Amino acid sequence: MNGIAGQGLTVLGAGIGGLAVAIALADRGAKVTVIEQAPALEQIGAGIQVSPNGWAVLRALGLGHLAAQALRSQAVTLLDGPSGRPILRMDLAGKPYHLFHRATLIAGLARVAAERGVKIVLGWRIDRLRRSAGGWRLEGPGDPLETTFIIGADGLHSRLRTALNGADLPFFTGQVAWRALIDAKGAGEAASLPGARVWMGPGRHLVAYPLRGGAINLVGVEERGSWAEEGWSHEGDPSAFAAAFDGFAPAPRALVSNVRDVHVWGLHRHRVARRWHGDGAALLGDAAHPTLPFLAQGANLALEDAWTLAAALDELGFERGPPAYQDARYARTVRAIEAADGNARNYHLRNPLLRRGAHLALRMGNRVLPGGMLARFDWLYGHDVTRAAIRPSRAPR
Repeated sequence: MNGIAGQGLTVLGAGIGGLAVAIALADRGAKVTVIEQAPALEQIGAGIQVSPNGWAVLRALGLGHLAAQALRSQAVTLLDGPSGRPILRMDLAGKPYHLFHRATLIAGLARVAAERGVKIVLGWRIDRLRRSAGGWRLEGPGDPLETTFIIGADGLHSRLRTALNGADLPFFTGQVAWRALIDAKGAGEAASLPGARVWMGPGRHLVAYPLRGGAINLVGVEERGSWAEEGWSHEGDPSAFAAAFDGFAPAPRALVSNVRDVHVWGLHRHRVARRWHGDGAALLGDAAHPTLPFLAQGANLALEDAWTLAAALDELGFERGPPAYQDARYARTVRAIEAADGNARNYHLRNPLLRRGAHLALRMGNRVLPGGMLARFDWLYGHDVTRAAIRPSRAPR
């Protein structure tokens, strides 16, 4: 018998993907519990770009009202970092690209999840995760929890990913990422952002975009040989952030000079998990397919996963649904990850001749075919998983 109405499912992780899949499952009649190890749903101050493919999921979940808490991005502009000269402007007008504060989006998802009957348990850290006769047994503070089906939306260091695939050995990419929020009032002319700006330079790039309430989100990536730890919670030195972009033009330097608090973390490459599912279990988001932040697709891919997994479980059941879900998602996520890796290379060109040639090609290409650059990514941004059919897997189990 297919369908998940009345079935009990547990989601590990109350991030964007975890809360979205909880809502999608609850809408299909499931009894959903979300387990989160943090004592409160607080996020380090940061922005997030929800592109049309992610927005299609939020809209299908009945969350279109959250647009009132975001800004609509009008364009993405690529600029040469050292000179500040514009290279390419991609017009987004009329397309649903939304700029959220991450904490605002998380709070909105959590509120809707609770309204639709999802139970959210905070401050519950899993000490042990193992199979049991009825499904999975979670041992942590207090009495153990038993669940029929478990979903790992618990990020890069997912306990469930390890249970299904064994230990992962990521490697440091030689790049670190900086993240900060600044007040637009002190940033001068650089604060007048119509959308996202990307300043590209030798071995580094800086992204800036506005958020509701007069803030600007900054993400900088630089190549360096020294290792840095993963995770968003490591406090960085604002002066070191400014020094990393000292050779850039006045506008990006003005933004970075206004940073008072910054977080920094190392970018490590994790392989896409070989198994996204097992008996009574499935992975989604970074737990299944970590991606580097060069295409702003981590949260959007997790939203796509959430919808597809819920639909597969409801249409095909707990046995046939998970393999169909992996089949539907695997090739697309790998392609997105490879596209993000390509951006990393193109943003950080060091050879002056090669960089000038690449920038000239972008300018000329846009003149010949306006909108052509954005159209190259229509396979990504234009895809709507809520309209895609779920097909049973033909892969051997």
